[in-house]
Amino acid sequence: MIGQTFETFYETQILDKINNLHTSPLAIITTVLDLVIVIFLIYKAFKMLKETRAWQLLKGIAVLIVITLLSGYLNLTILNYVLTSVMSYGVIMLIIVFQPELRRALEQLGTTNKFSRFLGIDQDLNAKKKENIYKIAIAAVELSNQKKGALIVIERDIKIQDITATGILMNSEISPQLLVNIFEPKTPLHDGAVIISDNKIAAASCMLPLADDKDIARELGTRHRAAIGISKESDAIVVVVSEETGKISIAKDGTLIADVREDVLKKILIKNLITEPIHTSKSKKSNEKKEKNS
Repeated sequence: MIGQTFETFYETQILDKINNLHTSPLAIITTVLDLVIVIFLIYKAFKMLKETRAWQLLKGIAVLIVITLLSGYLNLTILNYVLTSVMSYGVIMLIIVFQPELRRALEQLGTTNKFSRFLGIDQDLNAKKKENIYKIAIAAVELSNQKKGALIVIERDIKIQDITATGILMNSEISPQLLVNIFEPKTPLHDGAVIISDNKIAAASCMLPLADDKDIARELGTRHRAAIGISKESDAIVVVVSEETGKISIAKDGTLIADVREDVLKKILIKNLITEPIHTSKSKKSNEKKEKNS
């Protein structure tokens, strides 16, 4: 069924377009543009999937498609019927299985960060962001020294108002003293996560979704599972301080970077939170190439 569908598309669409190339120079331009866009989208899709847990599942689906095609060519009627029946519902299955990844990708497409970066609008925010990163790092180190558990979620492009709404709204300026005080044991706000949005402490005592993956280490506590959970469902960066060990960890893209020092914490946060204008990043790359060549 898959082979027949592609063959029909090939005969009716692709061959017609190739045959019409000689009739108009515009047809050549649009065909090249069409191919470039398709290749770019495929590349981006594979790059996005490779950074998620969906990559292994995608490889399994690719194997299933190959077996389906082979069973058709080898006239394995029963096997081909079973596999094609399964593949008929493949799109619905993919949407269900990849729902978190698809939602995240569509949310990122809806953000304006790329355009603001291109125009250089966010340059004025970088100084403020960097200042707040140092404040968060100071608070994390202080909480680590005192072995006070903490969970600080830093919102990026994907907005998480639904998570913010589960806590106590604050809309306060970021300060190390306030962050340390929020996570003081036996105080009303210490249980839950702090959400930092638009360079402010948006809310405290927020409830986060817990990661339930079987491959997550059993020794990880609720804070670490919550950090991994929200980092999977959004592009947020999460700083976690363990109450038992005092170690600082960072959750990003569903992975946990454990036991980081203060300088490493700052570097990771700056790298992921500070956006450079496109012309600046290009000039940096060209300078790096010149240095390598010299």
